[in-house]
Amino acid sequence: MEKRRLERLEVDNIHADISDGFGFFAGTVGDLSRGGLKLDSIPKRLDDRTKLLSIVVSAKGEHFRMKVRSRWALRQSLSKSIGVEIVNTPVGWAEFVMNYEQKSENMLVEIEL
Repeated sequence: MEKRRLERLEVDNIHADISDGFGFFAGTVGDLSRGGLKLDSIPKRLDDRTKLLSIVVSAKGEHFRMKVRSRWALRQSLSKSIGVEIVNTPVGWAEFVMNYEQKSENMLVEIEL
């Protein structure tokens, strides 16, 4: 059963730098919403059980620094994916996500024609 309150939008070419308070790790953003993210290609060494993670999301020349709470983790052989909830939404984040929402809506219109 899906528990998300906000629609997640799949994205490409968004980089994330993550810190668990002990180390710094690089990954990518697989999808996003106004209230959360899916982080992919995260090294297994990152402690996703840390109460709050610090991340910097970078795309299109913009950088968003935020605190997030891990909600789930899926471990693969060399890396893991983590679903996170944004604890403090940075200024400009809603507008950034809205750009992807508009692209998603435009794609649906094109498919309908």
